[in-house]
Amino acid sequence: MTSAKRHHKPASAASRHTKGLHIVALFEGAKGVLVLLAGFGLLSLIHKDVHEIAARLIANFHFNPASHYPRIFLDLLERLDDHKLWAMALAALLYAAMRLAEAIGLWLRKKWAEWFGVLSGGIYLPVEIYELTLSVTWPKVTVFVINLGVVLYLLFVLIRNGGNER
Repeated sequence: MTSAKRHHKPASAASRHTKGLHIVALFEGAKGVLVLLAGFGLLSLIHKDVHEIAARLIANFHFNPASHYPRIFLDLLERLDDHKLWAMALAALLYAAMRLAEAIGLWLRKKWAEWFGVLSGGIYLPVEIYELTLSVTWPKVTVFVINLGVVLYLLFVLIRNGGNER
């Protein structure tokens, strides 16, 4: 037997799914980074006139401030103070930390991260289904399909690998 044949091992189910887990890890990591950036954006609004910033943003996009959605946005921001901005930024930090920890765990093919991904993604599915029963829009369908795909893929990997510890 040649040395090349002696060192060749058949790919296990776990190693065959490394690429898929890496894709999911990158997706989850991107969500974490995006939310982290949003949290920093919230912190940049502390001690500023948030309502004025929102009004200028609406004007720059040429939205009618009296129409339905811009009005909801402006009304929401009128009740926003520095304490709420800090709380929202902290929530963003915690969510980002959770997503980044999951991404690292998935990248390293940790079983706990696969379970965490199934549970943390699956918890949103009933809400997404409910939202789709109210109205079907492309963004809602896209979010639902991607989330369902990630959850089903992680479940598939968990079932396929059975009780194999990594």
